[in-house]
Amino acid sequence: MTFDQMLERVRYEGAYPTRERAAEAIRTVLAALGRQLTGDERVDLAQCLPVEAALTLTAQIPDTQHLTGWGFIKDLAARTGLSPAVARWDTGAVLSVVTRLAGPDLLTRILHQLPDGYALLFGQAELRQPQLRAAAA
Repeated sequence: MTFDQMLERVRYEGAYPTRERAAEAIRTVLAALGRQLTGDERVDLAQCLPVEAALTLTAQIPDTQHLTGWGFIKDLAARTGLSPAVARWDTGAVLSVVTRLAGPDLLTRILHQLPDGYALLFGQAELRQPQLRAAAA
């Protein structure tokens, strides 16, 4: 997929009125993701993205503190001056396209690396393993 194709797909997913608004969403969401994602998953995701998008992702220095999915949205809203609702909308529009580019195997690896709440941002079900309780004596 070329960056122009990605841009059009994000514009469609987010129902953005202009290509510029879709490009802004791509830049801000991928930059925020680049601050959270590390290791092989970061490298492998960058290889799946168009060059322009990959550069945005990898130009970020990963944060030492990983944010939950909700923390990701709040941080994105604070950095961009958008409301949390708009930040969530932008995130969904961009990450739905990223999900298709990454494929199921890489997406699973990414979600295992990130804290709770990211599956929903990527348009996936948030499945949790039930906590096993010690048997009462």
